[in-house]
Amino acid sequence: MGGRHAWNSTRYLAWTFNDQYQIWDKKKGRFRWEMGNIVAVIDTKTKDGKVYVEGQELQDPEEKQKLLEQTYARYINNSYWLVMPFKLQDPGVSLKYIGEETTMDGASADVLEMTFDEVGLTPQNKYRVWVDQEKGLVTQWAFFRNYTDEAPTFTRRWSGYKDYGKVKLASDRSNPQSDFEIFHISSPSSVPDRMFNSPEPVGKL
Repeated sequence: MGGRHAWNSTRYLAWTFNDQYQIWDKKKGRFRWEMGNIVAVIDTKTKDGKVYVEGQELQDPEEKQKLLEQTYARYINNSYWLVMPFKLQDPGVSLKYIGEETTMDGASADVLEMTFDEVGLTPQNKYRVWVDQEKGLVTQWAFFRNYTDEAPTFTRRWSGYKDYGKVKLASDRSNPQSDFEIFHISSPSSVPDRMFNSPEPVGKL
């Protein structure tokens, strides 16, 4: 997918997930999220930020805090659906080799089981990740709501790789039951500050 150095030197990512458009400044820890007429911009470290509704900054402190917390949760979830393979060796992540299996598309893969040691918002989750033996890329994943679950909540493809800047990212998360795709993926070399400060939805990068 490009390697650790390429990932660390990638500063900006933008994508649409479930009709939610987001721009992430990895270096400064800025995350902009928008859907419909709601815009939220947070600091991913402090979780503080601003919320705008129909172009006006939200003033109610309780409602603002609620939306900021929701935005942080979306940052964690939505980015995971885009860059999970780069998170396999994060602190607190445990990997276990399960063995060889065939993916839903008939390719041979090595299967890893991923669990979490009290990190993230949902440490009780478990994932299985299929790494294609020929391509060396993640090509399938399965999500288990609880690490004790025997059957996954879903199993989906991780395919449709393209180069975005220095890294490879995949857009296809379909399975035989449903289509699902991540749209408008980009990794621009620069993003104007006005994009993060705009109280109204911005154009796709």
